[in-house]
Amino acid sequence: MAADSEPESEVFEITDFTTASEWERFISKVEEVLNDWKLIGNSLGKPLEKGIFTSGTWEEKSDEISFADFKFSVTHHYLVQESTDKEGKDELLEDVIPQSMQDLLCMNNDFPPRAHCLVRWYGLREFVVIAPAAHSDAVLSESKCNLLLSSVSIALGNTGCQVPVFVQIHHKWRRTYVGECQGPGVRTDFEMVHLRKVPNQYTHLSGLLDIFKSKIGCPLTPLPPVSIAIRFTYVLQDWQQYFWPQQPPDIDALVGGEVGGLEFGKLPFGACEDPISELHLATTWPHLTEGIIVDNDVYSDLDPIQAPHWSVRVRKAENPQCLLGDFVTEFFKICRRKESTDEILGRSAFEEEGKETADITHALSKLTEPASVPIHKLSVSNMVHTAKKKIRKHRGVEESPLNNDVLNTILLFLFPDAVSEKPLDVTTSTDNNYPPSESEDYNLYNQFKSAPSDSLTYKLALCLCMINFYHGGLKGVAHLWQEFVLEMRFRWENNFLIPGLTSGPPDLRCCLLHQKLQMLNCCVERKKARDEGKKTTSASDNVTNIYPGDAGKAGDQLGPDNLKETDKDKGEVAKSWDSWSDSEEEFFECLSDTEELKGNGQENGKKGGPKEMANLRPEGRLYQHGKLTLLHNGEPLYIPVTQEPAPMTEDLLEEQSEVLAKLGTSAEGAHLRARMQSACLLSDMESFKAANPGCSLEDFVRWYSPRDYIEEEVIDEKGNVVLKGELSARMKIPSNMWVEAWETAKPVPARRQRRLFDDTREAEKVLHYLAIQKPADLARHLLPCVIHAAILKVKEEESLENISSVKKIIKQIISHSSKVLHFPNPEDKKLEEIIHQITNVEALIARARSLKAKFGTEKCEQEEEKEDLERFVSCLLEQPEVLVTGAGRGHAGRIIHKLFVNAQRAAAMTPPEEELKRMGSPEERRQNSVSDFPPPAGREFILRTTVPRPAPYSKALPQRMYSVLTKEDFRLAGAFSSDTSFF
Repeated sequence: MAADSEPESEVFEITDFTTASEWERFISKVEEVLNDWKLIGNSLGKPLEKGIFTSGTWEEKSDEISFADFKFSVTHHYLVQESTDKEGKDELLEDVIPQSMQDLLCMNNDFPPRAHCLVRWYGLREFVVIAPAAHSDAVLSESKCNLLLSSVSIALGNTGCQVPVFVQIHHKWRRTYVGECQGPGVRTDFEMVHLRKVPNQYTHLSGLLDIFKSKIGCPLTPLPPVSIAIRFTYVLQDWQQYFWPQQPPDIDALVGGEVGGLEFGKLPFGACEDPISELHLATTWPHLTEGIIVDNDVYSDLDPIQAPHWSVRVRKAENPQCLLGDFVTEFFKICRRKESTDEILGRSAFEEEGKETADITHALSKLTEPASVPIHKLSVSNMVHTAKKKIRKHRGVEESPLNNDVLNTILLFLFPDAVSEKPLDVTTSTDNNYPPSESEDYNLYNQFKSAPSDSLTYKLALCLCMINFYHGGLKGVAHLWQEFVLEMRFRWENNFLIPGLTSGPPDLRCCLLHQKLQMLNCCVERKKARDEGKKTTSASDNVTNIYPGDAGKAGDQLGPDNLKETDKDKGEVAKSWDSWSDSEEEFFECLSDTEELKGNGQENGKKGGPKEMANLRPEGRLYQHGKLTLLHNGEPLYIPVTQEPAPMTEDLLEEQSEVLAKLGTSAEGAHLRARMQSACLLSDMESFKAANPGCSLEDFVRWYSPRDYIEEEVIDEKGNVVLKGELSARMKIPSNMWVEAWETAKPVPARRQRRLFDDTREAEKVLHYLAIQKPADLARHLLPCVIHAAILKVKEEESLENISSVKKIIKQIISHSSKVLHFPNPEDKKLEEIIHQITNVEALIARARSLKAKFGTEKCEQEEEKEDLERFVSCLLEQPEVLVTGAGRGHAGRIIHKLFVNAQRAAAMTPPEEELKRMGSPEERRQNSVSDFPPPAGREFILRTTVPRPAPYSKALPQRMYSVLTKEDFRLAGAFSSDTSFF
């Protein structure tokens, strides 16, 4: 064993020096990324057009690589351009210098207003940046910087990539990069200097030229001329007499109760502070040659007034406080509150004294009690007296969140009919503030599922918004809602229609709260028609707002001897075929005997009809149906007075569909479902039988569903062509619901049938629903109305300014809102987005107003000048930087110059021009005069030339240096190219 193990002890470890080090792996990863992105070889694009860096589209691709465990992100930034057909010419262009080197000399895009810093400093259209991935990481040591730069250099050499690659060094906020670009026999080094303070000798052009020339180190004695581009930026912060034109809201007037009803229908608008904080004027000398201009520490030719190019940008105040945005945001915050109205206000005003009324049956049992004395005059005091009485029991009057004046003003605004002796039955608002009903703006409620802009729901939303913002916040909202619900109860009990709601069934295109109020109005209409025994002779009234089963319809007939028989029939019907009303009891509305006899006598006098079959008299006729006659006895066919189907809100429809769905697909379930759905059909059949004694199912089908009665021309025995009719195939199916219903139906006129729509029960359900709404639920219901109102307000304000970009944004907001608000419970985040967009548009319009005031567009006397200024102002809003036509001598230029002059005078407290003239000699004036412009806030220089480096016989290559000088920043960014063919 010992002998076997002997050779093993002699084995020694072999170090394999061919394995890749971390550095080599890093280089190969860089090469891999460059290959993946196809940045290999020279792809020459078109020469850069003027302004393409701003107007063109920039894109970027990113990847992540690591050096040992230190992560770097690699990003490729490039200007998207149309592809050029230069692939075939690559062989001919082998000696051409890389695209980025050519771009160093391009003067079309100096000082781009919006671009990556490397684009501004070097004028590149494409480059790659390698930077530490984590924001806090930084490459600080010189050896690490050199290691990264050498890695990049090797990778570029190995791949043949001609796109410049930069490495970010130092802390990220310093934006310091070093980089390299390689081409066939050429190389450009990108270097940078960044200091906090400007050295004195480099505060002017002559000092910078010295740096540039020494850095180039050109061996030629007469140095080729240096091309120079200069930009000075002046900042105007003090607008002096150009005050912000926004009028603050008169809160005293609102609180003092002097506010008219109209103020509650209006939304505030505008920014509370000036949304334009600074104006930046950039004066540019784009093409200067060394020697033409003098700029040193003693004297400078660079006078901003003489600059050939002026461009202006405005600095916007960050998130200026906007009234409309705040209004809607504050209202939206209510959606997140959890408290109920009772918790906010103390004990509920909906409670009876000493009794709990949580159960709706209490409200129903109350109906059987003797009716209270009717209040003949509807007034605001009557409206709120019950609420006040109950509120006072639980808290002092002074504790009431809303003071009486404000509350009364709001109630009068919401219920204008309360002023008159007799409530108006007019359901549309007489307010002229809203867009006309046919307009596109008015119909926005369809898209937003809100409510028409002249409706009560819409006004209520605006009032709650106003109260939440100015008058007591959440408590005020709860108080007004409490008063509103009491008012709804008052109107239901006293048969007063609710104003500001269109008549007819609930409009399912509106929000649920609006539907509920419409439902309550339907109930009031039906109850009112019943209670007053309203007699109408026109068929159109039957369709709109009168209870259709009402007594006294045209053609109604009922003999006193026929009463019992009909009652008995009705009882049988109820047993054999339930009409599926929610109510357990039957509701018959009968006229008094004398009224019936009178009606019967009139009927006989008018019609003089013959004795009907089976001693039945026709009842509940509306009018004769054209020329149609009954098939069996040839009598004219009469259209009966029918009950209208029960109006339903969307939650009831949903509830009903759920019940029907739960019945399942079994035969029994299907039968039950069909019976539930045909309560209306049965009612119509009974009405038809009563109006047309001796009729058959065929007669009913001919009137009710003409498509189900098929007529054919046939030749009879005598050879005459006659019409022969029969029921359709679906009507002949065994145990058909129609046949079954027809057999069960008894001749009962609509007024003696059980009500399809139990208005008492439905009204109590609506009132209970309103009473249990928390402020948060209320805010969710009404938020679409508030957003709708806010968009209308923005549109109205925009139309005064006419800003095309804002028009587009408003359209986008409308389409976005319609998508979000159509869902039952939109997400909070999406709602916040909409409110944020509205606030942005408001700020944009406020900026337009601010600029128009500052540039005095309204004061222009000449129409042409006014148009130019308005165009200039609209460009300032939409573009990052706007060229001033005519520079300092143009109309806009003169105004800008004047703004700076006034600001300078104010800063130095100098007297105006008139006093300067009186001061006497020019010498005195010069001593007292102040320069028109402040010292430039920023100075930028771009120096370019083409020289051979490093030897006189080398290829002439582009050299460029950019420098920026501000109070606390000095940066030099140089790109120096050299010929590497023999070096």
